[in-house]
Amino acid sequence: MARFIRRLFASTGGSVLPIAAASVPVIVALIGGGLDINRVYKARNRLQTACDAGTLAGRRAVTTNGYDTAARNQANAYFNTNFVEGELGATGTTFATASANNGNLISGTASTTVQTAVMNLLGVETIPVSVACSATMGVGNSDITMVLDTTGSMGNTLSGTSQTRIQALRVAMKNFYDTVATATQGSNARIRYSFVPYSSSVNVGRLIYNLNPAYLADTWPIQTREPVFNTITERVFTGWAAPVNTSEQTYSTETIGGTTQYSSTNYSSQAACNSARPADIDWANSGSATTSSSTTTNGAGQQVVTSTTAQPQSKTTYICQRRNNNRWRVDYYNTTRDFITRNYATSDPIYETRTRQEFANWIYREVSNVDTSVYKTFAAVSKPNGSSGAAVSYTWGGCIEERETDATSSISYSSVTGMSPSTALDLDVDLVPDGDAETKWGPMWPELAYYRTTTYWGNTYLTDAVQTSQGSRASSYCPYQAQLLSTMNQSAFYGYADALAAAGSTYHDLGMLWGLRLSSPQGPWADTVNIAPTNGGKVSRHIIFMTDGQMEPSNTIQSSYGIEWHDRRITDDGSSNQAARHTLRFRALCDNAKDKGFRVWVIAFASSLTSDLTYCASSNSSFLATNATQLNSAFQEIAKNVGELRVYQ
Repeated sequence: MARFIRRLFASTGGSVLPIAAASVPVIVALIGGGLDINRVYKARNRLQTACDAGTLAGRRAVTTNGYDTAARNQANAYFNTNFVEGELGATGTTFATASANNGNLISGTASTTVQTAVMNLLGVETIPVSVACSATMGVGNSDITMVLDTTGSMGNTLSGTSQTRIQALRVAMKNFYDTVATATQGSNARIRYSFVPYSSSVNVGRLIYNLNPAYLADTWPIQTREPVFNTITERVFTGWAAPVNTSEQTYSTETIGGTTQYSSTNYSSQAACNSARPADIDWANSGSATTSSSTTTNGAGQQVVTSTTAQPQSKTTYICQRRNNNRWRVDYYNTTRDFITRNYATSDPIYETRTRQEFANWIYREVSNVDTSVYKTFAAVSKPNGSSGAAVSYTWGGCIEERETDATSSISYSSVTGMSPSTALDLDVDLVPDGDAETKWGPMWPELAYYRTTTYWGNTYLTDAVQTSQGSRASSYCPYQAQLLSTMNQSAFYGYADALAAAGSTYHDLGMLWGLRLSSPQGPWADTVNIAPTNGGKVSRHIIFMTDGQMEPSNTIQSSYGIEWHDRRITDDGSSNQAARHTLRFRALCDNAKDKGFRVWVIAFASSLTSDLTYCASSNSSFLATNATQLNSAFQEIAKNVGELRVYQ
């Protein structure tokens, strides 16, 4: 037809009829082509949709077995459901899928042939169509680390309500969980949760110990107090020497009894009476002897054990006495006494010279090598820290002091050079402790923490003296224990939220430090972090940082950086620019988190959304919540982003 048209235009004749006749097939081609092109366009769109649906279904069906037959069949079923040849005038449809990386990315191709409705009059009977498609899992798998401010102000009551801030947080957390669980219900998405409650310390001791006890130091420097004892030398009685035995015998005082008539015979004279008088009866034992014992100390300090035996004796004496009638009669009387035998066991005292320690006073100073080797195992350890230096038993609560750092005013993070300076080992979230003591963490020992003071004109002040005779117990706060990434049912999640308690000062850098450290794919807990989900999909990582206040470190409490007034691990003098330097660390850690691919969400609750908090957050990821309703809304907005199963093509 093309040659015909060219000949027609080349002709110089003036006939109109041939021209009109020649126009008919052109018009048919134009109109019919438009109709058939629309059919092809519709078929191609449906083919693309079916191809997409098939690869999406295949990717969703991937398990640890990779892209196996079951997953492939699922892809084919979805394709066939979405592309019906009869509805589109198509024939010879094919759909093929494959994966080069064990199911992480599913690639597909689809082709079909569309029959023409008009163009076949011109010899064009079919038009081939082909498309390509691919699918991979996106945010369906999420690791969510909640870094939660549980400082003392979280116990404050919200304005106009009877609800405390931490109670509102618990409610918002639970609603967050329910929203995410609902969004992923019926999918194979994996959602894991990690928690880092923070205040002036973090409770990660059990996690470190379970990972490797050697990562905790066996000795640690502590600003503390020690008892001073005076040595007292004494002679101490220890017993008695073998006794020396002696004895003596004696009589008691004699006792003369009353006179008794011997007989009723009367005599006319004394001589006659004496002749009739019986002979006297001499001394003789009378009755049973009695024995007694006593122990005394004599004037020489000797112990004398006296055993006394008393034997009663008596004698009878006969006498003649004249009566009123001048007649004589025989009478008698008895005399009694005791025959006494005393045995003496005399012992000398035995003395030893001994020394003892008597409490004198306390001294307050740093002890650079407090033994923590048993304390770090969560076993009870006794220390002379009670009244007058008495031994008291302590058990570790799980909060830690940070490893070696650098008290510098210049802290920053770069995706090229990393954390600077490199001497701030505490800020290296991926550094695994080794044999170097500077890389290890120390168990925080709250009961031993004391700061030093001095008194001037009746007022007590902090002092930087190395040692003093006066001081005060440092406040110390240990939040609820942190948790590694793990899947959680509703009961477990709710239980964790309910266990949160409010106490302590605000150290944002500590919260971000450990939220990132526990969740870093390159950190000490990388084996846990990098557990692959059974669906084989990618994992999106989120840190939700919630606080109700600004950075408010204290230099007199015991924090994860010791007692900063004395330890000076952050500042040069224990106080100047303390909050500013902690804030620099916080910002650097936020940079590190975002560089690692975490989406950092920040919620400022019942406080201002400061420039530092905004800086920390990822783009479009910060919220200001002035009340419980807004706090819940912020968590819900985050939940809709991290919990929704999405598939990217």
